[in-house]
Amino acid sequence: MITLALAYLRDRPLTTALNVLLLAISVAMLVLLLQLGNQASERLQRDADGVDLVVGSKGSPLQLILSSVFHVDEPTGNIPLSSLELLRTDPAVERAVPLALGDNFRGFRIVGSDASFYDLYGLELAQGARFDGEMQAVLGAEVARATGAQLGQQFVGSHGFGLDEDGAHAHDNAPYETVGILAPSGTVADRLILVSYQSVWEVHGITHDHDHDQVEEGPDHKHRSDGGNQEIEHDHSVNEHEHGIMDFLFGHDHEGHDHGEEGHQHDGHDHEGHDNDHNHSHEDHDHDNEHQGHDHDGHAEDAAPILQAASRELEPELTALLVTYRNASGAVRIPAMINRQTEMQAAVPANETARLLELVGASLDGMRVFAWLLAATGGLAIFVALLNMARSREGDLALLRVMGASKEQVFATVILEGVITAALGAVAGWIGAHGLIALARANFATLSDLGLSAFAPVAGEGLLVLAVLGIGALAALIPALRVYRIDPAQVLARSGS
Repeated sequence: MITLALAYLRDRPLTTALNVLLLAISVAMLVLLLQLGNQASERLQRDADGVDLVVGSKGSPLQLILSSVFHVDEPTGNIPLSSLELLRTDPAVERAVPLALGDNFRGFRIVGSDASFYDLYGLELAQGARFDGEMQAVLGAEVARATGAQLGQQFVGSHGFGLDEDGAHAHDNAPYETVGILAPSGTVADRLILVSYQSVWEVHGITHDHDHDQVEEGPDHKHRSDGGNQEIEHDHSVNEHEHGIMDFLFGHDHEGHDHGEEGHQHDGHDHEGHDNDHNHSHEDHDHDNEHQGHDHDGHAEDAAPILQAASRELEPELTALLVTYRNASGAVRIPAMINRQTEMQAAVPANETARLLELVGASLDGMRVFAWLLAATGGLAIFVALLNMARSREGDLALLRVMGASKEQVFATVILEGVITAALGAVAGWIGAHGLIALARANFATLSDLGLSAFAPVAGEGLLVLAVLGIGALAALIPALRVYRIDPAQVLARSGS
């Protein structure tokens, strides 16, 4: 019966090809929607697992989540380094993971962080060791596979987040050394290059004090409870970097020199507690100020914006913080505190991801309905083709009955024609859909960044193929019943007359 059904299909190649094509298009659409919907949803949930809050610069909350958690968008800006200490010393925070972004290597993002990033995603090493100093890099599993990098090899990052960044340039002056390769984790870390955030500062020429890079709770951080509110006292020391800027702006040493306090006068008298050289330099300075028509205080006020701008440009900053709560009170208090009392914003990944999936899901549902209508149209085309076949081949089928074929065998032949046509369409559509995913992943960076796989197994695909086969069998049912009920004697007699 299968051989006979295939012979009938070959007998009308154009009609068979059009029916297969119609079903293949509908199956391809359904498989694409199923794959993209399931993989994107699972990937987003897996990458956001363990991240209760993201703190970053003011802007779009969704953009902040996409750039900091899923690494598929550009950051909203930078935040001060002090924000890391602010959150890590909060009793409701279990973990605050710093991120410093801005560069890539062959399209893979370079992420500056610290050891807490490994704990957040439960990362394990396949080779080498973790970074423990500046300009050391640990590659994700996908990065190592795609680039072929090995331990000990050096590479240079490029400014921006992709291969097609306009004006992107390589940081040739600061190469990274590969010290470790991560084992596959199934998370966004597989597609990242991990370095210390101090390394990101170093690459971009931002000077930083190593003594102040450690923002963990230490002896200089004292806590005390007063009315249920926690206060943090800091032991401030002289910032040598700021003194260097002041020396550059004013041309003299400010150490031990406090403007506006006792021991510094602006009326032309000698300054008590200073040597003759120091007094002489300040007298000249006061004389110049009087000659220009303003006092020293005015000069300081004019220079203050320049000093502040220089400090901001050289200030080490972070891109975002990934926060995990220790208890439920953090979810109520911390976002409100960040959004209302700071220049930063707090975004909840669960909320933004649900909103994103809801927006995308509405479009996917509409496309899914259209695909099923297309599949139904393919089934209708099979029905029409088989019905016409049953009418035109009544004589052949009656002759088969006379030669010994049973009603059931003739009935099965027609049903097999519908099922084989549907099966060819389903297979062609399935292959086409997965081929399109592979092609899109290779040409669209966003799909690659999301980690979509061209041949990831999805349980719903099997049900989809069975549904299409059912459509083919259902379309062939009425023509098969017509063939089943024919009287061979009457048909042959009518044909003979």
